[in-house]
Formats: sequence, C-alpha cells, structure tokens
Amino acid sequence: MFTKITNYCKACYNELVHKTSWPTRAELTHSAMVVLSASLIIAVVVFIMDSVFRFVMSAIYPN
Repeated sequence: MFTKITNYCKACYNELVHKTSWPTRAELTHSAMVVLSASLIIAVVVFIMDSVFRFVMSAIYPN
C-alpha cells in the first residue's frame, strides 16, 4: 500500500520537474495582462447591458 503511494509521489515529482515546461516570467506576465484585460472588458460589457436593461425596464414599468 505505502509502496504504491511512494511510487505515485515519485512519478508525480518526476513529471513536474523533468517533463513539464514552465512559462517564463515574460510569458506569465503577458498571459496575466491578457486575462486582466479580458476580465475588464467583460465587466464593462455586462455593466452596459445591465444599465440598458434597467433603462428599458423602467420605461416599461414606471414607478
């Protein structure tokens, strides 16, 4: 039982250290900026859609 767990942990370590290609700092920064930009754009679009929907609903159902 413990042999299987030990072998599994060794295989995981070997794959992470020797077989995985990690991004460089520049690639990671670029990817983070792309995600941040996309998130901000989506947030603005949702805000605009919400504002338009609120305006339309207030025109249909006045207080």
